[in-house]
Amino acid sequence: MIEVQQLSKRFARHEAVRGISFSVDRGEIVGFLGPNGAGKTTTLRMLTGYLPPTSGSAQVAGFDIFRQSLEARKRIGYMPENVPLYEDMRVREYLKFRARLKGLNSKQTRQRVGEMLETCGLEAVRRKMIKTLSKGYRQRVGLADSLVHNPDLLILDEPTNGLDPNQIRQIRELIKRLAESHTVLVSTHILSEVEMTCNRVIIIDGGKIKAADTPTNLINQMRSAGRVHVELQADAEVASGAISRLDRVKKVSSEALDEGWTRFTVWVDSGTDARERINNLAAQYGWPLRSLYRHEATLEDVFVELTRKD
Repeated sequence: MIEVQQLSKRFARHEAVRGISFSVDRGEIVGFLGPNGAGKTTTLRMLTGYLPPTSGSAQVAGFDIFRQSLEARKRIGYMPENVPLYEDMRVREYLKFRARLKGLNSKQTRQRVGEMLETCGLEAVRRKMIKTLSKGYRQRVGLADSLVHNPDLLILDEPTNGLDPNQIRQIRELIKRLAESHTVLVSTHILSEVEMTCNRVIIIDGGKIKAADTPTNLINQMRSAGRVHVELQADAEVASGAISRLDRVKKVSSEALDEGWTRFTVWVDSGTDARERINNLAAQYGWPLRSLYRHEATLEDVFVELTRKD
């Protein structure tokens, strides 16, 4: 559905996107992640035809987004981070207006607007002025607008921006339903949502692709996956030395707690579970133990590890 080859964008002396290449298959939900200023929005704007590239190429549904821009854009539904809406129009009126702008005839407009009102949960507010709607409903109107021409590809830039937890959950479920008939490329800072929603993740930083894989594979490959936390009532220096001598332990740090307890963080080789050996060591030395658990890595850990500057 998307094929990007060596895509770059330069603004004066600043190169926002630096020769990135990636692909998105039909029917996938792909998370496009990165810190602020990483080049995410610039990339999305190039894919949707809002910005020309400095170099490189990109195709959507087999159409070059620069040489065959109109054909490519017909197959794209784009919801920007800050959804531009005509606030003095009613919801249904606005969607009809947008559908006609996108080339639908009268019959198609009536059908698609009706479907989008139902799909996006807007039936109850279809006659309301957009300026009277909550943030959540405005996001839904923007989503309905991006879908009204039934595009093959849906590109969403921070679709849950400014929403409360209940609204975020509703948008997440809606995106999952939409993926049954659309390819979805979504950019967001809410990494837990990406873990629950996306088949694959692309992480960009400094204008370059740092990783592209399934969330599960990325988590399994990172070094933070091998981390154990243990709380012992023991001399911190002695315990740290004993733990660090265990096989496949890479690093040990300690933090003093209350009443003589110390929390130790133990980094071990990826894929290694050192809990049993640490428990046996505590028993051998007679150290009271009140907590021992393995850190379950998340996509947030992957993101931090790949994009941190230290």
